[in-house]
Amino acid sequence: MNVSKLNIVVLAAGLGKRMYSALPKVLHPLAGKPLLMHVLDTARTLLPHTTCVIYGHGGETVPQTIADESLVWAQQIPQLGTGHAVMQALPHIEKEGVTLILYGDVPLTSVETLKKLIATAGEHTLGLLTVELPDPAGYGRIVRHSETGEVAAIVEEKDASESQRKIGEINTGIMAVPNRYLHRWLYKLENSNAQGEYYLTDIVAMAVKDGVKVETVSPAYVWETTGVNSKVQLAALERIYQTAQANKLLEQGVALADPSRIDIRGKLSCGRDVMIDINCIFEGDVQLDDGVRVGAHTILKDVRVAANSIIAPFSLIEATEIGRNCRIGPYARIRPGTRLEDEVHIGNFVEVKNSALAAGSKANHLSYIGDAVVGRSVNIGAGTITCNYDGANKYQTIIEDDVFVGSDTQLIAPVRVARGSTIGAGSTITKDTPPDMLTLSRAKQLSIDGWKRPVKKLKPKN
Repeated sequence: MNVSKLNIVVLAAGLGKRMYSALPKVLHPLAGKPLLMHVLDTARTLLPHTTCVIYGHGGETVPQTIADESLVWAQQIPQLGTGHAVMQALPHIEKEGVTLILYGDVPLTSVETLKKLIATAGEHTLGLLTVELPDPAGYGRIVRHSETGEVAAIVEEKDASESQRKIGEINTGIMAVPNRYLHRWLYKLENSNAQGEYYLTDIVAMAVKDGVKVETVSPAYVWETTGVNSKVQLAALERIYQTAQANKLLEQGVALADPSRIDIRGKLSCGRDVMIDINCIFEGDVQLDDGVRVGAHTILKDVRVAANSIIAPFSLIEATEIGRNCRIGPYARIRPGTRLEDEVHIGNFVEVKNSALAAGSKANHLSYIGDAVVGRSVNIGAGTITCNYDGANKYQTIIEDDVFVGSDTQLIAPVRVARGSTIGAGSTITKDTPPDMLTLSRAKQLSIDGWKRPVKKLKPKN
């Protein structure tokens, strides 16, 4: 099949009553992004000619949230079944080629499975994705001819006979249909069934009647076809997804302290001999080079960590580049726009924001470094603050190479601390310092003779 003739229709109009939420079902997050986005990302890799999303409940919330101009949107009002939903896409579907029908609440179908399904479809063949379930209750059954084994029809649970309900092969709803027949069959659908809806699955019986072959394909994993109708199902699918991601990492040689306690909400790529402790969360695009160790309860978002750096537990790092052999945390917070060169140390309860620290510099305790450029081999003492905000505007602090900043220092930006400077502890620096000199700013120390510490007054008894 020529993929330029592939159309994709994604059904995303359902209410999701059992989610008990004002948020449309397809916008509930799985691994950090909406269910529907998982489906659309997979669809995009198939290079379709057109992707049409059918939306309904939630109104414009769904298209506004996804905000993808390459998509075609069609609204289904009222919702009269899956057949009626696909009918809304017909104006956007060519008469030639094949249409792949997907569901916005079935997020984990693999590209490989869909490619196999599309490959079965053709001008006179309908491709159908089916699975065998030990308990098929609630699903449409695949009814086959007893002699040939070919698909004869799909019968929904509520319309099935007692013998048909014993069938274990079920319809997933995902199918690839020749467009020339899809246009014809949809207009022949009837709603004379227990639900009073227009079932898309009825086109299978029409295909058999018209002599169109029905080919079935099964996914590698049953969970590829699992849909979400409740928060319980969403939580279960989240664990399935995370387990699959953890297994991939283990197969690549990553050491996970506990594969059941990791969350990947984006893309995580790892080099050799990477170690990840429990309850770590990875968001956006995270890259861990060879020998990186990530401590427990750490969150990394859009971060690159170069070789042999260590992130200690309970650290939160976002949109940051970290060099080789760095030591971060525990309890460090590094905010967007930060770049740490090799062998930088950021210690416990240190916050860094939109700053660059050159090789070998250290801020090991209880400090805030914001909008700063820090040179090489700088030592920033505990309790140091770059005062970068005057209540209206942000200003930059520049600390040149080989500076020693004493504890409890306030650097009032804009200010430059020259190369080799030493700042005495407890200083408030408001002016640029000269190089290679000690600079300090303190009030005169006094001892008051005869002063007595206040004593708590006793309350009178009632």
